[in-house]
Amino acid sequence: MKCFLGLDGGGTKTECVVVNESGAIIARGRGPASNPTRIGIPAALAALKQTCQSAISSTRIVFEVAALCAGLAGTARPEFREPILQFLKEKFPAAMVDVRTDLELSLDAMPQGPAIVLVVGTGSAAIGRSASGSVRREGGFGPADSDEGSAYDIGRAAIAAVRNASSSDEADDLSRQILRHLGFANWSEVDSKSITNADAVYPRIFPVIAAAADAGNSLAQSLLRSAAEKLAALAHRLAESLQLVGLKLPLGKSGGTVGRSPFFDQAIDQELRRKLPTLSITSLSIEPAEVAAWTALQLFSKKEGAAK
Repeated sequence: MKCFLGLDGGGTKTECVVVNESGAIIARGRGPASNPTRIGIPAALAALKQTCQSAISSTRIVFEVAALCAGLAGTARPEFREPILQFLKEKFPAAMVDVRTDLELSLDAMPQGPAIVLVVGTGSAAIGRSASGSVRREGGFGPADSDEGSAYDIGRAAIAAVRNASSSDEADDLSRQILRHLGFANWSEVDSKSITNADAVYPRIFPVIAAAADAGNSLAQSLLRSAAEKLAALAHRLAESLQLVGLKLPLGKSGGTVGRSPFFDQAIDQELRRKLPTLSITSLSIEPAEVAAWTALQLFSKKEGAAK
């Protein structure tokens, strides 16, 4: 039985979907982060192997992997894409293998024609398609160069805010919640961990800020409003570069922070409408890993059709 694998990987998790020749989903798997820009190539390859195995072992159906499409953060850079492509070809030697960025998968999930996707997870980025079909991106190159408004950026800003704020009930409460959530006794421990592994600190703070903002903490709300402004500016820069400003088109929101906080979702939508009032804003209804699996099926079908 021929089957087709779709992978979606980023800075928080990796997901795998398996579909059969009719496009029906027959298995799913989940694994750890696989963004090589954040965790390195060896850890990324290990995550991909674990995720694929999780999906394959989740069903008793015996199948042959005919094609695989992997949408992975960090693979816009050739030095990361090539070893991942080679690894997947070696793991599935009989399969067609396609490696692209996770942003491309998200854009593929949008309707045909001009569209924008804003991805907000551990990192942040926007990708869009113009009326002529040209595709461009903004951001998504890691915290040193981008990731504004992301979970990483929010966590980093939150630590600075609670440590620099004048003593108040809201700041003190948020400070205690962050330390408790991270499992550290004091800020010195946080500093030490953030130096050696910033991704184990900053993005993990987002759920605390989100919950506090939803509960009415004004400091947490200020942090999320600031992040929303940055994300809207990111989308606006992309729209300008694609000459989409003023056009009616869909914008899809995707990523691990979307849907986690009503306050943050509303703040993002409000800022997007202020910057780009003609947009129709939605959350992506299709999971990128599903899009990747169907893409793998389409690529295989085209190849088979061309061979006849």
